[in-house]
Amino acid sequence: MQIPLFVQIVLACLLGGLLSVAAAALVMFGLPRKWLGFTVSFSTGLLLATATLHLLPEALESGLTPHEVFPLLLAGILGFFALEKFALWRHAHQATNLVDAHAGDQACEDHTHSHHHAHGMPGETLLILVGDGFHNFTDGLLIAAAFLADPVLGWSATLAIIAHEVPQEAGDFAILLAAGWKRGRALFWNGVSSLTAVAGGIVGYFALDHARDWIPVVITIAASSFLYIAIADLMPRLKRETTAVGWHGVLLAVGIAVVVFGSGHSH
Repeated sequence: MQIPLFVQIVLACLLGGLLSVAAAALVMFGLPRKWLGFTVSFSTGLLLATATLHLLPEALESGLTPHEVFPLLLAGILGFFALEKFALWRHAHQATNLVDAHAGDQACEDHTHSHHHAHGMPGETLLILVGDGFHNFTDGLLIAAAFLADPVLGWSATLAIIAHEVPQEAGDFAILLAAGWKRGRALFWNGVSSLTAVAGGIVGYFALDHARDWIPVVITIAASSFLYIAIADLMPRLKRETTAVGWHGVLLAVGIAVVVFGSGHSH
């Protein structure tokens, strides 16, 4: 029996939020820091391949012309940059600087510096949760659009979103812990923030189900968000990696291969 599309969207958003928080918690509370770097490599491959090999071709096949898709793609990238600049939609720029101090393999003075730095930013913890909630709500909208275009594309987009949320959520944990939050409290509120993806998925389903001409537009915007995250956030982090460079390259290639060979159709 085929699962109804609405149920698939809600399930994907729920899994995306909870699994990303759980994986980030494992990275922050137990696993060695190097695994976070490997996650970044894999996520980069997934995001780049999903955007260029699935989402953009789907938008073009759905009726948009190249002269419509690529200006929209450019506008989306610039729009996400502007949103992140004004702290309305955030990712890992600042957070990645604090992950190391709470992963268990940094010196005590680094922890002290990060702790002092986090306390010196009024309202930073609230901005983290609000920005993360808005980001996850946007992810839910994008997941809904992908499922409405093609369920296979929906699950592919969900996988890419789960992967890229791990380094983001880990960075959020780092800042909250540096600000003096208890681990349980930080985990709980990050979990609550992640559930806004479900709201985004529900809103996206009912809004786009009656306006299917907008689905290719939203899919193009999804591609722009994936490309922006990969190029502006994740790839600069990979450039700073100086150990296990070969493994990073292998995992980036694996992320691309999962997208190329893991779907039931190709464009």
